[in-house]
Amino acid sequence: MLEIDHHQDRHPFSGSAAPPQDFLEAENVSLRLLLAQAEINAQGLLDQAGIDARERAAADKLQKLILEELHHRIKNTLATVSAIASQSLRNVAGAEHAQHAIEGRLLALGRAHDLLLQARWSSADLEKIVRGATEAFDDLDAPKFSILGPPIRIASGAVIAIAMTLNELCTNTTKFGALSAPNGRVDIAWAVDEPSQRLRLTWTESNGPTVQPPTRQSFGTRLIETLGRQLKGDVRLTYAPTGFVYAFDVPLASLTPSAAE
Repeated sequence: MLEIDHHQDRHPFSGSAAPPQDFLEAENVSLRLLLAQAEINAQGLLDQAGIDARERAAADKLQKLILEELHHRIKNTLATVSAIASQSLRNVAGAEHAQHAIEGRLLALGRAHDLLLQARWSSADLEKIVRGATEAFDDLDAPKFSILGPPIRIASGAVIAIAMTLNELCTNTTKFGALSAPNGRVDIAWAVDEPSQRLRLTWTESNGPTVQPPTRQSFGTRLIETLGRQLKGDVRLTYAPTGFVYAFDVPLASLTPSAAE
């Protein structure tokens, strides 16, 4: 007589009785509902992301238009001020130097604003600031400037101060310093001292005429020192016979976007 195997209807993996047909159907319905809900949720997230993306794109366009309009108005204002200064000094005896100095400073301001517009008024790379400030005074066929330093982002609030300082230094060296001589050169270098978290920038002139210390402090010198103090930095001017040296020692906190903006 054959024995009946009571285990033949058990599930091969679980060891338990196979689930009835209605239980499987219920499981399938539940799974379909979960998948449908997941699809709805995913579509909702995608729709929301699309809305957010469109809002961000619109906000970016609006910000770009506002910055461009602001930049246009600033440049117009600088041009107006330059014209007023030029007209006011035109008939003043011996004012040619002052007229050219004012125009040069306003042009430097304009170039700094051009750089800020390119950077969306957020921050700019120090090397780009230096090259932008010295470009008009350099010679492409025989470069007069050596520029060397690590990449560092400068906050928008410090860009103008650095650009104006460099413009004063360029103007001075072209008229009286190293670049007034055929073989004159200017070395611009900077480095970050990590322990003290300070930036040290130097402007060193060479191969120019013998340097004579000034007998009085000019407006340009006062401007350079004032701009340095605005950034809480230390400015040192050295009138060595072999070449003028400008040294700027400033806390990174006064320059970097994370701390200064």
